[in-house]
Amino acid sequence: MVQPLLPWSATAPNLPEHGDNPIHTDAGARAAGYPRAVVAGTTVYAHMTHPPAAAWGLDWLGRGGAEVRFLDAVLADDQVDYTVAAADGAWVVEARTGGAVRASCRVWTEATVAPPSSGEPLEPMTFTLDPPWAAYGIRAGDDLGLYHEHDVVHPAAWPSLANRVMKTQLVRGPWIHTRSHIAHVGLARPASTAVVESTVIDRYTTRMGRRAVVDVRISVDGRPVCALEHEAIVELVG
Repeated sequence: MVQPLLPWSATAPNLPEHGDNPIHTDAGARAAGYPRAVVAGTTVYAHMTHPPAAAWGLDWLGRGGAEVRFLDAVLADDQVDYTVAAADGAWVVEARTGGAVRASCRVWTEATVAPPSSGEPLEPMTFTLDPPWAAYGIRAGDDLGLYHEHDVVHPAAWPSLANRVMKTQLVRGPWIHTRSHIAHVGLARPASTAVVESTVIDRYTTRMGRRAVVDVRISVDGRPVCALEHEAIVELVG
């Protein structure tokens, strides 16, 4: 029987490394119509991993999955309630502030990895999973002791690496991470080497701006650990 998830709450920090995206600064957020800095989606996702990781442990980190959608902004220093509910064979974690849902994340215990998609290949990128990457979720405020106890990388590292690909190769000006479908296929240790191979599989435009959907495959020390379909508004308009 699958262990049920438990709700959780945390304050949303605005980590300093996100300041190179104007939307994560007070001035840039105000220019986009928000009252103060918007918290990075990867920070919200880091918090949303707390309930499944607490309930399912290394099983979820090594072979579970998630699909997160960012629906509205979480602002710097917001108190966020992460509610949980069972739904259609999965669990849904929602990030709520002031009673409103800001992000929704379906999580499940067994991930299915689709074959690599064809499209526009991007340059592969290599990263050392040093503390800024490996402990991203911990720095974002996830206090779960599992990562120290087992010496494993926090799962928020994977969309964070995908974001770096977006920022380096696709983004023009302020941008917003909107959605990720994430499949874990292995565990990783801090200080190991990650290779990120990415392919743009779709581009389209909405009223908010130009979007890109990227198939991202991450391997660590030669072993696959994560596959993502990662979407962002890479160029805001208006």
